[in-house]
Amino acid sequence: MITITQLKNKVIGRHVYGELYGCDPELLSDEKYLVEVIREAAKIGEFTLLDVKAWKIHPGVSVVGIVLESHISIHTWPEYEFATVDVYTCGLKGDPEKTFKYIVEKLRAKRYTMKYASRNYEEE
Repeated sequence: MITITQLKNKVIGRHVYGELYGCDPELLSDEKYLVEVIREAAKIGEFTLLDVKAWKIHPGVSVVGIVLESHISIHTWPEYEFATVDVYTCGLKGDPEKTFKYIVEKLRAKRYTMKYASRNYEEE
């Protein structure tokens, strides 16, 4: 079923993002682990994973998963037990909030902020 809101929007964009505090610093330093977290997060959110790239930036890691619907990223600062996460999707396929919460769980965050932004192109 198509809603009135969907008819008004040329592009549907959903962006869930936030900060993770008190994460396990060993996990935040583990490039291979973080790549697997992105791979599994894409499955959990029902996205189509196209590629994953990771960069070790001592002591942290940046990982970006390109999904057909847009991207999933994790950037870490193990020395502060801190990470930032973005799940950005175009269209209605997939669940960015479920994906975000899975990453929070896998990084063992003690607390986190989760924000939502509409990235729609809205017809005036």
